[in-house]
Amino acid sequence: MTTTAQQPPVHPSALIAFDGLLTEEEREIRRTVRRICDAELRPHVAEWFERGAVPAREISRRLGDAGLLGMHLDGYGCAGTGAVAYGLACLELEAADSGLRSLVSVQGSLAMFAIWKHGSEEQKREWLPAMARGEAVGCFGLTEPDFGSDPAGMRTRARSDGADWVLSGTKTWITNGSVADVAVVWARTDGGIRGFLVPAGTPGFQARDIGRKLSLRAGVTSELVLDGVRLPATAELPGARGLSGPLSCLNEARFGIVFGALGAALDCLETTLDYVRERRVFDRPLASFQLTQQKLADMALELGKGLLLAVHLGRLKEAGALTPEQVSLGKLNNVREALAIARTCRTLLGANGITLEYPVIRHANNLESVLTYEGTSEVHALVIGRALTGEQAFH
Repeated sequence: MTTTAQQPPVHPSALIAFDGLLTEEEREIRRTVRRICDAELRPHVAEWFERGAVPAREISRRLGDAGLLGMHLDGYGCAGTGAVAYGLACLELEAADSGLRSLVSVQGSLAMFAIWKHGSEEQKREWLPAMARGEAVGCFGLTEPDFGSDPAGMRTRARSDGADWVLSGTKTWITNGSVADVAVVWARTDGGIRGFLVPAGTPGFQARDIGRKLSLRAGVTSELVLDGVRLPATAELPGARGLSGPLSCLNEARFGIVFGALGAALDCLETTLDYVRERRVFDRPLASFQLTQQKLADMALELGKGLLLAVHLGRLKEAGALTPEQVSLGKLNNVREALAIARTCRTLLGANGITLEYPVIRHANNLESVLTYEGTSEVHALVIGRALTGEQAFH
């Protein structure tokens, strides 16, 4: 067999000429977010993960200064960028850590989007500018201890009492919960499911952190308890009626995950490529073995396909043509493949792959949560199945 001279390595995304799919503005936004992550977040994230604590409010203010919070929304101090630009920001944030991307997703695509889409003008003016600056943090209370994939079964209730609402119930696995200034809480009423804005410090409202996590440790995850929380009528989101309200917000956040998960995968693959070029086994670089190159080729292929899918969905979103089942397609594929890439990268790093000296096991642990939250793989598969067959398989 004829051998050829060693060639300069190619970046995985260059195999699909990824940058050529982006505008110069989108590339600059990506570079800006990467610089912030490299200079201010990435150096600390392993320590935050190991300690299970993160300075969420300080990070929120920094990302707000950079215009990244609610960046895809228009008005009220939001940047109004396109969907692909927002996706690229999510990609770079999750390349640092999934917990950081979750902070931005929950702030912008869940809490802020809920107010922006369903809130009154007064609610928008009160909350959105401060949230865009990162001076106010929001959370999104939908999931309950017994109702995750089936939000229609929620037990949290809001009853009318004169001109007020009184809320009682429990929400769990709530990102940003204990550091939030306002919680968007979804509750069942006699007139169906409604959304409410619950400011921190309201009597009867508590938020406490969930501990002993082995995933998303560089992020705040909380339980919300509402014990007879009394709110004025003005706390209700007037534009939200039924499950379509919270589900519209989830579609926004899931879109960010379509890009974000690939950031974790890309960070794993870049780390692994550097490692296998330097690591010597049997007097040869680990990169020179056929089995190593087979793994690398497969991972680069799946990453490339995921990037192409993400940009395509982003362009559909910008055209106002993106459907929920297409979001499910992207979330199902890209998170599943990102987790597979992280696991395969771990094998190439050997024992070094399980330490926090390298980001691979941290990404793999985080992606186990990303695979499940905002719609499990099974739920997204059923959404796609319903689109293909016209048959409802959830019940």
